[in-house]
Amino acid sequence: MATGQRRDPLRNFRFRVEIDGIQQAGFSDATGFDSTIDVIEYREGSDPTHMRKLSGLTKFGNLTLKWGQTDSLDLYRWHKEAASGNVQRKNMSIIVVDEAGKDKARWDFVSAWPTKYDAPDFNAKGNEIAIESLEIVHEGMTRVS
Repeated sequence: MATGQRRDPLRNFRFRVEIDGIQQAGFSDATGFDSTIDVIEYREGSDPTHMRKLSGLTKFGNLTLKWGQTDSLDLYRWHKEAASGNVQRKNMSIIVVDEAGKDKARWDFVSAWPTKYDAPDFNAKGNEIAIESLEIVHEGMTRVS
């Protein structure tokens, strides 16, 4: 980085989601990017009087996508297929975009499939946007950029 060049933090409201074979309009929320490594505590009789901490299995959190309802049924159909026993695993990415429209940060997810679909709530007295959501499980997350 050149001297004097600023690196401002990226904004969390400019992002896009890419899912193999699914075209979908913008999302209002994409949450659940986390991974946790289980800790295994272990001690042998001849060890000092504290536990050793070993690494165990890595677990990945479920992703949740939310979007304003449109006439697109692609994500709903993906969930409906899984609900009928035909789980279609897809690779997907979530990409953060800067103010100039350039890709700046990317997370790739492998073997993703929808585990929960939540239809919008309706209220005749309200004026909010109808929001759908999809919870997605996956088998691995990598930050590539």
